[in-house]
Amino acid sequence: MTDPTRRTFLRTTAAGAGLALLPAAAAPARADKPARVEFTRLIAHWAEYADDDYLKFVADARPEVCQVGFYGGHFYSLAHTPQFKGYPAHFPVQGLAECGKWFEDRNAAIRKLGAKVAGHFNVTFLVGEPDGKDGPRGFFKFYRDLWDEKELGPKPAADPLDLLARNADGSPMAAKSYGIGGMREYTACLNNPAWRAVLKAWAKRGLARGVDGYIANYFYRHNCLCDHCRKGFRAHLAAHFTAAQLRERFGIADVKGHEFKEIVGWHDPKESTPLRREMLRWSQAACKEAFDDVFVKYARSLRTGLILAQWNHLGDFNQVSGDERCLLPAEVWGKDEDYLWYSTGGAANFTDLAAGVLGEGTLQARYIRGAFDDKPFTLGKYENTRVRVAVAELAANGGAPMGFYTRFKDPDARAELVRYYRFLEKHDAVFRANRPHAEVLLLYPRTRVHAADVAAVAAFKAVGRELLDAHVLFDVLPDDRLTPAAARAYRAVIDLEKPAAPPAGLSTFAAPKTVRVSASVPAAGGELTLHFVNYDRTEPEKKRSPGAGIKDEKPVAADGVTADLVLPAGAKVAAVRVVTPEEPDPVAVKFEARDGRVRFAVPKFLVYAVARVELGR
Repeated sequence: MTDPTRRTFLRTTAAGAGLALLPAAAAPARADKPARVEFTRLIAHWAEYADDDYLKFVADARPEVCQVGFYGGHFYSLAHTPQFKGYPAHFPVQGLAECGKWFEDRNAAIRKLGAKVAGHFNVTFLVGEPDGKDGPRGFFKFYRDLWDEKELGPKPAADPLDLLARNADGSPMAAKSYGIGGMREYTACLNNPAWRAVLKAWAKRGLARGVDGYIANYFYRHNCLCDHCRKGFRAHLAAHFTAAQLRERFGIADVKGHEFKEIVGWHDPKESTPLRREMLRWSQAACKEAFDDVFVKYARSLRTGLILAQWNHLGDFNQVSGDERCLLPAEVWGKDEDYLWYSTGGAANFTDLAAGVLGEGTLQARYIRGAFDDKPFTLGKYENTRVRVAVAELAANGGAPMGFYTRFKDPDARAELVRYYRFLEKHDAVFRANRPHAEVLLLYPRTRVHAADVAAVAAFKAVGRELLDAHVLFDVLPDDRLTPAAARAYRAVIDLEKPAAPPAGLSTFAAPKTVRVSASVPAAGGELTLHFVNYDRTEPEKKRSPGAGIKDEKPVAADGVTADLVLPAGAKVAAVRVVTPEEPDPVAVKFEARDGRVRFAVPKFLVYAVARVELGR
């Protein structure tokens, strides 16, 4: 963006350069539901949650949501086995009744500290063996011998094998990727009504144990060719396409009699076809329908206000081959869900500053925020080292820190987590239910993704990084959600297919490329909030190493950052105050306000600085 000869992809909106940037009170109305859930601080643990110090950490850090405990396939596969202590759930005690009671007590203790509990609920991933010299093991032992009808009701199927996804040859879908206790991992089929009945029984039992919500994970549909999937996909094709369209688009002469050799989910975009994309589209729609059936309709019927979320995967915007909802239409994307967890995996937990790699999830966060209408979300970055920056980048972009690796047993990490969470709590009015403030809108090419055009996603990422490096204040919105009213809220809309010169007069910031800048408006209005996140650090000797804990974070403070911010039309500046987690009390800074802009210098900061521009009339 700083090079005027570089190709840009901006087109000015109809309002042009004269558009006023609106404060929250004057922003276009949004159709928010009264029961909208808002929170800004989350901790998540699959391990160490049984440690004696866990509750002390909750009391010190004061998260609003603790994502902890297990109520689905992990629990009923492993809690009763000799492998109860190990991956994935690290259960504290052995035995279904014993472990269930332990979770009841832990949930009550967490709630007593003022936090909500969102329990993990694995919906398809089952560990066990149907039979062997010692009889059934894992999930199959539970189902055949340990299912308690007083707790769970009657078994939905006589044989647990009838609940499983099937390969083309009819065999149960299984793998041995983890080999827990020498057992295989089997996949249940979400399109199987009997399996959904199992999930509903588990969900009801978890509610009795005191959870406030569920986060559903392992929400996959692989290449299952069971009778339910064959029937469901045929019905989908018949409902959405005419006989002529089926012949012309997919080469299917008779959908009722057609023999499907595959009904794939995720697949390599290079090997995509119209039929494969329709299979993936149906797969994701079917998974969403299963989620709604089990959790939205059933579990919420048992408890009003139940918090619901899905644990999904995004990586570095992996599409078609990843992202559980990449082909869902806008009207059902995230519908009736309270928060989102998106894993970036190992794509954003290291830096290569010389190459411009900040190990960030900024662009992913802005995409999720725009697609999800500013509801809470978090990123699972598998970040064990840069704890401060992981919290800061989510807080700066409307998210709820943090996804995984709140390492409270490391004294240094614990101290910083408590410091940063207390900072978010102290300035809660800045973060809770705020809205982004931006001058430019970057469109995410979701319509192109639906055609498996992942090259468009690569172009989106390139332009997004260019805007981030240039410190442009921008939002992200999927292109199928763009409306004229939404476009009018910005000075320009970035359209990858309609290149044009960028508009003049945007806000500018003098800062290194290792600093990211974003802006928001508090729920109560009355100010513009600027967020500065500094990724500069002394990197590990090994190139692109994720590090070995907070001792390797080693941030290098940012100095000399200045802001030249465009003000909302007619606004006056009453004060500019800067806060940081290290200096949480506001520091007033000198500013110059004229010609509809305000200019000021940001005091030196370590990782995160928040500049509150207080407005008047």
